[in-house]
Amino acid sequence: MEDKLEKLKNYMQDLGSVAVAFSGGVDSTFLLKTAHDVLGDKAIAVTARSCFVPVRELDEAREFCEKEGIRQIFVEADVLHIEGVAQNPRNRCYLCKRALFAEIEREAEKNGAAYVAEGSNLDDLGDYRPGLQAIAELGVKSPLREVGLTKQEIRAYSKELGLPTWEKPSYACLASRFVYGEEITMEKLAMVDQAEQLLLDLGFRQMRVRIHGTMARIELLPEQFGKVMEQGVREEITAKFQEYGFTYVTLDLQGYRTGSMNETLKK
Repeated sequence: MEDKLEKLKNYMQDLGSVAVAFSGGVDSTFLLKTAHDVLGDKAIAVTARSCFVPVRELDEAREFCEKEGIRQIFVEADVLHIEGVAQNPRNRCYLCKRALFAEIEREAEKNGAAYVAEGSNLDDLGDYRPGLQAIAELGVKSPLREVGLTKQEIRAYSKELGLPTWEKPSYACLASRFVYGEEITMEKLAMVDQAEQLLLDLGFRQMRVRIHGTMARIELLPEQFGKVMEQGVREEITAKFQEYGFTYVTLDLQGYRTGSMNETLKK
């Protein structure tokens, strides 16, 4: 039986040419690598620069394309000026993705790519993801979902291919750290970005800093709860977070999980 990687290669071959929406994460890196292996220069990367994406993520995306010899195009995305996005309604992701992918499609057309593809996988169907609606409306291809690949399978294939992202922690844009209805501002985005960078520097891998007004709610893997309480670590986190603008610093006892801001939508 044909395995999913072969199915993906055949899918990309059938597209003929493609612009991959490339963030540098686990899924889009695997998709871009496969597309480039199959299509060569007929596969390009399009990366959106915005205040929702930390510089470290953009740097990693750029370094990967340079190493692999993949042509990369950056588009400047003024996301806070997309109508409705800064107000952070429940469909914020739809509004943002609709505008971003429309711009990516324009870049694809200008550069001779017949299709735009993005890296959502089969597991993404299990959460509230209004951005997928925008992708479907625009006719953007989702090859990983089309061939039935899960996150675990993508990581396994990525390891086989020697991709540096095979064990990279899952990431989502900084806007996902905000409670629905709380205004997203440059100041608060900077607070979250600095806070998460500090935790990364301290050795916490899979984590989130959710923002509730001026309160930080830290989500960590439960096995790292002890580390945050080590002598000096708790004090440094508290002091630095307060420097960044947080009044209160809390640890979520449920630990890290994707889409925790969507939990209120289910009640």
